Amino acid sequence: MSLSEKTREDMRAIIARYPEPRSALLPMLHLCQAEEGYVSPEGVAMCAEELGLTVAEVGAVATFYTMYKRRPIGDYHVGVCTNTLCAVMGGDAIFSALKEHLGVGNDETTGDGKVTLEHIECNAACDYAPVMTVNWEFFDNQTITSAKELVDKLRRGDPVAPTRGANRVCTWKEASRVLAGFPDGRADEGVSAGPASLLGLKYAKERGDRAPAMPDGGI
Repeated sequence: MSLSEKTREDMRAIIARYPEPRSALLPMLHLCQAEEGYVSPEGVAMCAEELGLTVAEVGAVATFYTMYKRRPIGDYHVGVCTNTLCAVMGGDAIFSALKEHLGVGNDETTGDGKVTLEHIECNAACDYAPVMTVNWEFFDNQTITSAKELVDKLRRGDPVAPTRGANRVCTWKEASRVLAGFPDGRADEGVSAGPASLLGLKYAKERGDRAPAMPDGGI
């Protein structure tokens, strides 16, 4: 697949948002993924050309961040948190079960091109451990059974709703376009924080707790 002139136009729109053009590189790389599903050599070259950078400079960024993929992945990127708390709460067991269930290893894609499985680092959702994500949407309090059911629905094409956030999971390419800075109009769907995340705030209000006053001259 070759990148379209529409992508080049969108890249220029992204660049125009920044006082320093090279600051636009990260969303531009997401934009490449929105069209091709990954950051291809052509995508790296187009970013370099538009920003006046070398291919090596762009490639260094694309290979540093794990959200950028250098080979095609599935319609749904399924991430299983295997950081400390999620791991001990069942994340390791879920990841192992999904590898066997899907017949893939880490960062590999099912034969139908639907699901790419990857173990991921902390998603700052420890209050809902163990946590999974699908195209960066949260699926909280997972079990081996619920995780298997989730990936089976994705492969069948059944509608899937995350625990928090948008009302449905979009595709990897659609999510990448949003990350590139082109909203899909669904930012206000669903809830952003569930009861477990808000429990501390609830107790603070009940107790009448307030933040300490700032010293003179403080911000």
